[in-house]
Amino acid sequence: MPTTTALMTAAEVLRMPNPNDLRMELIRGELLTMAPAGFDQGATGGTLHVLLGSYVRAHRLGVVLTSDTGYIFTTDPDTMRCPDTSFFSSARIPKEPAMGFFPGAPDLAVEVISPSDKFEEVEEKVEDYLSVGAQLLWVVSPRRKTVTVYRPGAQPERRGVNDTLSGEDVVPGFTVQVADIFS
Repeated sequence: MPTTTALMTAAEVLRMPNPNDLRMELIRGELLTMAPAGFDQGATGGTLHVLLGSYVRAHRLGVVLTSDTGYIFTTDPDTMRCPDTSFFSSARIPKEPAMGFFPGAPDLAVEVISPSDKFEEVEEKVEDYLSVGAQLLWVVSPRRKTVTVYRPGAQPERRGVNDTLSGEDVVPGFTVQVADIFS
């Protein structure tokens, strides 16, 4: 006899106790808990977060958020993703403080690949972000020391340590040497 899993909503996830402070995502109603980042992933993600956040703050472009921030992509069943880092332009910051998860995608999402990530899962995340309105997505690979850049309707572009990563028109003026993200 087949078993069925009760689907959860984003509202239920928001109310869940989380004593171990696990990162959770909701994929078509199914709860997914994620392993903590390894040292390389944490260092790489932290470096990029600080570089991006400092630039955004200095130029008053918006806000950079941590991996604790959830975004609701679909409902019934709910999909809620938590990028490692995300950016919202000033124009899109809600006038009233948002209680709970944000409905929709950030302008820029950053995913840092960890050893436990499967290729298919990363591909699915990319499709999810772009399908709900993210304008720019960086998938960072600490192992390969690359950043793959995704935009709606465009082919992905891989940047290596000798290349520059740009915020393009999403984070105007932001550039960083890819090598600096991994040092």
